[in-house]
Amino acid sequence: MSPPPSKDAMTTTSTKPTVALLCGGRSSEHSISLITARGVLGAIDHDKYTVVTIGITRDGRWYLTDEETLTRLTEASALADFPAEGKQVFLPLGGGDNRLRLIDSTDETRVELGPAIDVVFPLLHGPFGEDGTVQGLLEMADLRYVGCGVASSAVGMDKHLMKVAFEAAGLEVGPYEVVTHRQWVLDQAGARERISQLGYPVFVKPARAGSSFGITKVDSADQLDAAIAEAQKHDPKLVIETGIVGREIECAVLDGHHSELPRASYPGEIVVVDREHDFYDFEAKYVSKTSAETRCPADLPAEVSERMRKLAIEAFLAVDGEGLCRADFFYTEDGRLVINEVNTMPGFTPISMYKTMWENTGIAYSDLIDQLISLAMERPLGLR
Repeated sequence: MSPPPSKDAMTTTSTKPTVALLCGGRSSEHSISLITARGVLGAIDHDKYTVVTIGITRDGRWYLTDEETLTRLTEASALADFPAEGKQVFLPLGGGDNRLRLIDSTDETRVELGPAIDVVFPLLHGPFGEDGTVQGLLEMADLRYVGCGVASSAVGMDKHLMKVAFEAAGLEVGPYEVVTHRQWVLDQAGARERISQLGYPVFVKPARAGSSFGITKVDSADQLDAAIAEAQKHDPKLVIETGIVGREIECAVLDGHHSELPRASYPGEIVVVDREHDFYDFEAKYVSKTSAETRCPADLPAEVSERMRKLAIEAFLAVDGEGLCRADFFYTEDGRLVINEVNTMPGFTPISMYKTMWENTGIAYSDLIDQLISLAMERPLGLR
């Protein structure tokens, strides 16, 4: 049993809504989340909101942090880890009590009552953050939060289930196969045969990872085993997709207020200009500054742009989305728009496409964050 809170527990007299930013986390996208949180901290309206920042270590412990710490971590390394130091954070579960519990790492018998949280902004990417797990925890704690709910987050994280939802909604997806760990162990020959029917090249992907971690372009059957081994480092469940010839175009979706329909931004395009990169991989996204160019609005016929915006909203609704998503498409030479995936918590760094597309559509970075928080605060607790 935890000791009772100390008499000199922390209190807050602010009448501003208190927003808790969550960053870090247990996934391979841990460091990307820290960069995202630093960007949001720099853009959020501190005159309107009281901001509490919580960093989650790679082993899942929660600690209070601040902008100075995030700046130090992300400037020192693009792949920094959040340290286990400072005051550890615990959430009360249910009961209408939304005050954080804080334990000082130097005296674990001392529990303080932290600030009461009005809304959580889970700036977490990948498993154990974007896949419904943290969303479920926040639901149990009766805390409102930005973004998709438990089911839509889980479906939006799993490239297999996502494609099933898209197909059910009548959206066009590219040919693909799913290979689970059990299938690869028990029937490698059958899995290889199914993959071969797709034709090469294919892309071997972890089903539940992001930021291009573990993705390999495979041009021939002799490259398959190494690609599968690499993807399985991130997820035992894999999705193998046919390589689609076409431009990769993205579109940002922002939910409507009070049950209004969602909105879609002008589409944007990231063009890989460095011939050393066959596709928009992790290095091109986050390491190299010259490998890719951002073009927003994308150079598309007006009819195609409007059709993509409509399909992006349909993709968002297909996974029962809330708050936001980024929808990624292939625009083929014969004019088809093939949905690749949705990202239910896209990056929010100053150069991220989600933020950039909305800026080019007329919503500034700070205003976008404000709208997302407002959407979260409008939602009722519990089933909806």
